[in-house]
Amino acid sequence: MKRLLLPLFLLLSFFAHAEEALLPADKAFAFKAKVVNDNILLNWDIAQGYYLYKEKIKISSSSSTQLGVAKFPPAKIKNDEFFGKVGIYRKYVEVKIPVLEGDAKSLLLSVTFQGCADLGVCYPPITKSVALDISALKSPSLIDGALGIFSQAKQSAQSVVDKIKPISDEPLPADKAFNFSVNTFDADTLLVAWDIHPEYYLYHDKFFIDVKGADIGKVDFPKGKIKDDPLFGKVQIHKGRLELEVPLENIQTQNITFTAKYQGCWLGGICYPPQEKNVDLVLPIQSSSNTPSISLNSTGQNPVVTTNPTVELNETDQIAALLQQDNILWILASFFAFGLLLSLTPCVFPMIPILSGIIVGQKGEMTTKKALIMSIVFVLAMSVTYSIAGVLAGYFGENLQVLFQTPWVLVVFALIFVALAFSMFGYYEIQLPASLQNKIANMSNKQEGGHLISVAIMGFLSALIVGPCVAPPLAGALIYIGQTGDALLGGLSLFVMSLGMGAPLLLIGAGVSKLPKAGGWMDNVKYIFGILMFAVAIWLLDRIISDLVSLILWATLFSISPIAMGVLNKLGDTPNAWHRIFKAIGLLIMFYGILLWGLVARGGGDMLAPLSGWGANNTQESQVHIQFEKIKSVNDLDQVLGKSKKNNQLVMLDFYADWCISCKELERFVFANNEVVTAMKNVVSLQADVTKNDAIDKALMARFDIVGPPGILFFKNGIEDRSQRIVGEINAQGFIEHLNKVK
Repeated sequence: MKRLLLPLFLLLSFFAHAEEALLPADKAFAFKAKVVNDNILLNWDIAQGYYLYKEKIKISSSSSTQLGVAKFPPAKIKNDEFFGKVGIYRKYVEVKIPVLEGDAKSLLLSVTFQGCADLGVCYPPITKSVALDISALKSPSLIDGALGIFSQAKQSAQSVVDKIKPISDEPLPADKAFNFSVNTFDADTLLVAWDIHPEYYLYHDKFFIDVKGADIGKVDFPKGKIKDDPLFGKVQIHKGRLELEVPLENIQTQNITFTAKYQGCWLGGICYPPQEKNVDLVLPIQSSSNTPSISLNSTGQNPVVTTNPTVELNETDQIAALLQQDNILWILASFFAFGLLLSLTPCVFPMIPILSGIIVGQKGEMTTKKALIMSIVFVLAMSVTYSIAGVLAGYFGENLQVLFQTPWVLVVFALIFVALAFSMFGYYEIQLPASLQNKIANMSNKQEGGHLISVAIMGFLSALIVGPCVAPPLAGALIYIGQTGDALLGGLSLFVMSLGMGAPLLLIGAGVSKLPKAGGWMDNVKYIFGILMFAVAIWLLDRIISDLVSLILWATLFSISPIAMGVLNKLGDTPNAWHRIFKAIGLLIMFYGILLWGLVARGGGDMLAPLSGWGANNTQESQVHIQFEKIKSVNDLDQVLGKSKKNNQLVMLDFYADWCISCKELERFVFANNEVVTAMKNVVSLQADVTKNDAIDKALMARFDIVGPPGILFFKNGIEDRSQRIVGEINAQGFIEHLNKVK
């Protein structure tokens, strides 16, 4: 009996001492609540040897004041003996709760939490009731509420997108799933980066970095997103691009070795073993210099050239970084401004005669209100299409607009414009069947002249076929979507940018409605828009026909159209002074067409300067152009870069496509400029024709995150200087200045 009582006595004695060693709950988890800057802050000072469960923190209020979503800091994952894998907090934790709305002067807050001691004893749930004075809080504005709603909608939409987004059949190699690089920021700072594929993520708590030859200072590690992981429960993860600035202290040598360890998973359900990378680096001597420093990536190949990223970021990367900011209103305002600037580019110009022709071609009285409604429908359809195409391109790396640049699509669309042009000249009227007209009229509340569905279709097709231009705002948004998977913010930014591009169209559409409808004046206006419709058709075919055939079509248009407009009629038939001015303009157009026929007879030439080739001295000058070496594949590029590296030559790579309007502008006005050709004399000039958009073209563009042409890259010592990349249009003088900067 004594043998049985002795162990029982010892066990009871242990629990008694353990209980005496335990702190009271209020000391183990010292809780406070206060109001700071329109937020309620809850904090716990957690004693050493104790921890608090994240999932057991519950917050409620019986007041009419509405609280926002509580913002919890990242928690550590613990395999708890009571609750399994859970998130816990140690030492200190602070939870921020925004106050959204309400007129109450005070707030009664109820907070429930639970924690444990490392000894193996857990406290029962603790509830604290706190009365807070919120009279000093400002009433939230409509904007604040809208931003809160947007944030919640963004999270909800993103979760849906993640669920429906298809996953690849096979996982990528670890180096491609988590593209790792480390470069010198300056003499005592490293820039470490992981470009994470959209279908993959890295664990926040699986990172380890070390430097041989120096000590590491304080690293500000960014917060990740919380994921309910099948292996580790609720954990912090990183997606898209992750960057770390690593300060170095007590540097013993310029030759250092950087070590990084990390681990991540594939959304398809496979996790990789821990990865370890060792990279040898040479620190620059002076930190004040902006001279690029060279370092090797994780594989020991393809060195990367970087400078201070706060100074040297190309425009596309700057825009991608803009989307990482928290100020949604600033982001959207910036993209709207980008759109206004893009409205001045050749990509938008063809949409002017399209929309104007639709409005002018309507029967009956066209009021400003009706014209404005039609313009809004056109722009909205264009914007929605542009946004959807952009999101798909960002997600899947496939530019939907490129698919619509195939010859048969362009021919069909050109024929549509030819048909519209003949209707402008009065040969026939294009209208829907009467039954369908009645249905459309009923759908639009019998609004005359609208045909809003057909207007929306034209806006949709215009966005896909007419304007496949790549500009820095578009490229930046697509890079952001591809890296982060944030379709909502990326798509919304593209939508707002498209609205900016279409804003001038609204003004033009409303202005066209002011033109007089009666008499011969209106017939002349229709003739002008008919010529413009023919011009759009030829402009589309320019992408798939030879220069000589294109020149013949333009010569035909400019020489025959004035005849159809009646410019050769007797002067007595045009007693009105305005009609005579109109006839004079038509004669000038005809004369220009005759000059173009002269170029056709010579076998070609510059239609913008039809007389430039008549002199012998100018003949040679007109043929000046950068002599590009054509490449097709990644292997072709690597061979040239290898040779240029040995010869210490600068290399320029131009991405070109026949359907790229901005590329044609570069060919004609930049690469054919005498000063540009002279400046490029000692530069190896490469050009990749990605018109076919086949697998080889896509692989070459994917290597450099090129969304589509135009894109101009510069290489030193076989390495691209990404900070000097040009995306979109640039004039000759701007190119020369940029080239001098690169050299």
